[in-house]
Amino acid sequence: MTTGTPTETLSEPVISVTESAAGQIKHLLVENPENAGKHLRVYVEQGGCSGMQYGMVFDEKRADDLLTETHGVCVLVDAISAGHIRGSVVDFSDGLNGGGFKIINPKARQSCGCGKSFEA
Repeated sequence: MTTGTPTETLSEPVISVTESAAGQIKHLLVENPENAGKHLRVYVEQGGCSGMQYGMVFDEKRADDLLTETHGVCVLVDAISAGHIRGSVVDFSDGLNGGGFKIINPKARQSCGCGKSFEA
């Protein structure tokens, strides 16, 4: 259940972001003016080396989206994806090896080393 405000009303947010990830998301929003007024959408789809994979895109809020705010960044998740990623954390590392966004999902039975796919 969500309200008209940009925060999740459940006791556990669907997804959260680390300070590092929030900083990178804010940077990308400023760097790309076409994303003005949009939020980060995190979703799950079939594919990847473990059966399901994560996707992220800047998008506008849709009627049935769950919206969570962490460190000043709003994250959208559709209801179907929420069932797979509730309690997950989006992290970001700018390291040379394994850098980029990574999703830490406590519901994943098995995850790929790249952090972009998982088995539900």
